[in-house]
Amino acid sequence: MNFVAFERKQQGTGASRRLRTTGKVPGIVYGGGEPALIELDHNALFFALKKESFHSTILEMQLNGGTQKVLLRDYQMHPWKPLVLHVDFQRVDDTTRLRKKVPIHFVGEEASEAVKTDKCLVNHVMSDLEIECLASKLPEFITVDLSHLKKGDTVHVRDLKLDPGIKVIRHGRKDITVASVVEQRVEEEAVPEVAPVVAAPAPPPKTKAKKDEKQNKR
Repeated sequence: MNFVAFERKQQGTGASRRLRTTGKVPGIVYGGGEPALIELDHNALFFALKKESFHSTILEMQLNGGTQKVLLRDYQMHPWKPLVLHVDFQRVDDTTRLRKKVPIHFVGEEASEAVKTDKCLVNHVMSDLEIECLASKLPEFITVDLSHLKKGDTVHVRDLKLDPGIKVIRHGRKDITVASVVEQRVEEEAVPEVAPVVAAPAPPPKTKAKKDEKQNKR
């Protein structure tokens, strides 16, 4: 994937603010030599940032009539506006060793016995994985095949098929869960309890004595 950048001659907060008002984004390229100040078209960069590959692959940056291989390292967005404020790139070559988070793509879930037969759910514990490798070996994404899953199965990092030379950054964790099969909970529908209907007591029958008592009062 390639993009076009232009040399930025002014720096500072005021210069960056003026640059943004013209529809440009200030940026910097570092590594492999002197840092270079650059500027990019805002709209082109904004839509490029929506693409997964722009974040996880080696990019070709066209600058001053030449092409440089770079990797997106960081970018800043406005707190509430859809506005890119700044972007950082790192120069790389085939000998550059990188640490980078790479997205995980899950496939085959619907065809697994766990989902198709046992009606289970597959919990995607991770959405990306931090790895270390040479720039030339950096994958765009890591594919995890879930078609073999059965009830009660768990997929760990050790189960992934990674190319030689790719090292997973574990941060002290021995075993990392990538996905797990969970059974669906079927909640029984609660039947509302109906209070028994208690009949009101019948009024006592009028006796002859009471009738005589009323007549005497008259």
